[in-house]
Amino acid sequence: QVQLAESGGGLVQTGGSLRLSCAGSGRTFSSYVMGWFRQAPGKGREFVASIRWSSGITDYAESVKGRFTISRDNTKNTVYLQMNSLNPEDTAVYYCANKRRSYSLEYNDWGQGTQVTVSS
Repeated sequence: QVQLAESGGGLVQTGGSLRLSCAGSGRTFSSYVMGWFRQAPGKGREFVASIRWSSGITDYAESVKGRFTISRDNTKNTVYLQMNSLNPEDTAVYYCANKRRSYSLEYNDWGQGTQVTVSS
């Protein structure tokens, strides 16, 4: 069974930074793409960023381009999300997710989420 554990959320002022981590574990852990999603109060879940596990190719939502950076440490089965220049619109619960195979239509594994709150 695969488990994803996020950490690093918290309260920060506008313009501040946070770094989220997501560690994958489990005997069967494997990844093709790992991604970050977020869900703000009263809104649906939205894509934030993703990274291909082997190649490192990244993708970002337009709203976070130039401010957020996704990276991974293959040796630790961990993906990171460096968030800079945060603003109140970034307030949400952030989830990491794992897509195990290139042919997977959806993300297979999800973390429990970590709260990010940006105060104005």
